[in-house]
Amino acid sequence: MIASFPLAVLLLAPDMAISAVNPAAEQLLGQGARRLVGKRVTDVLAFEEPLIMNRLADAETQLVARRVRVSLSGHAPRPLDVMTAPVQHHPGWQMVVLHEMSGVEGLSDDTGGDGDGDSAALRAPEVLAHEIKNPLAGIRGAAQLLDRKLGTGDRALTGLITSEVDRIAKLIDQMQSLSRRIREPASPCNLHEAVRRAEAVIMASDPGAVVIDEEFDPSLPMVTANPDALVQVLLNLMTNAREACAAQAHRRIVVRTRFASGIQVHSRNGRPLRLPIEVRVSDNGPGIDPALRDHIFDPFVTAKKNGQGLGLALVQKLVREMNGRITHDRDEAAGWTHFRVHLPVSGTVQGG
Repeated sequence: MIASFPLAVLLLAPDMAISAVNPAAEQLLGQGARRLVGKRVTDVLAFEEPLIMNRLADAETQLVARRVRVSLSGHAPRPLDVMTAPVQHHPGWQMVVLHEMSGVEGLSDDTGGDGDGDSAALRAPEVLAHEIKNPLAGIRGAAQLLDRKLGTGDRALTGLITSEVDRIAKLIDQMQSLSRRIREPASPCNLHEAVRRAEAVIMASDPGAVVIDEEFDPSLPMVTANPDALVQVLLNLMTNAREACAAQAHRRIVVRTRFASGIQVHSRNGRPLRLPIEVRVSDNGPGIDPALRDHIFDPFVTAKKNGQGLGLALVQKLVREMNGRITHDRDEAAGWTHFRVHLPVSGTVQGG
């Protein structure tokens, strides 16, 4: 039962050494059980709040702490929920449960109904888009008419009007995509074909400027996804990766696919749904500003000078529509930024 548990579980011996871990803990910590078992918990977990480790040292004390910043195996701190409990009838032994919201969360159906929160906020453009686009078309047409009557020196102004109208119209299109309620149909999909389609677009738009390395697991089965939406997700992530490492002397992007056990969410019918297929897009850029890392999937949050902050919000929506999940983490020691998309195997999703 613990092996199937979607949250990371560590069993600690009285000397604070790790005695056992479940697959979800291996996934979260990035190490297998063979490497983790026998290590002291202080060598694997570092809490920014010292009181937590003091409480952990008292094996008979139960602890529940939410959104605690924890460094895992020396990596950059990330917010986790931490729970500890003594093991009954085994004095000195205790269990530690780690929960990361981005890794395990409910699959809420946010594309229909009259829900509130972010979903309701993103539906607002459906009401406004029509009223905004009509006058924009008129402004663009007027600018084009003026352009014919003006001299060469003044045409730069009409060109500016036209380009700004096009930019605003594109922004509205992106917002409409975020607020779309209709789900794209999912079907069995070859993940590696989708990756190669996205790579081809990236390389054609900027040939030779960036190296894209592939680390594929050829044994992976088909996934349940919408092929076009999956290509769009990968294209957005690779484009962001290319821009993120633009200042590096040797720009590198790595796309890796693998089987990742332990990732599980709750499906809409209440049953657990495993997401064992992972595609990871990594770049060797400087990483995202730590102040933004917890909000990068929120609309209008961006570190780009001229960005609108809608790309990753749209990526998250498309991934959710495919019953998947997307997470982000930064490996400061190695100098890599990782975006991981987890997807279900074909045939495991009802109707997919």
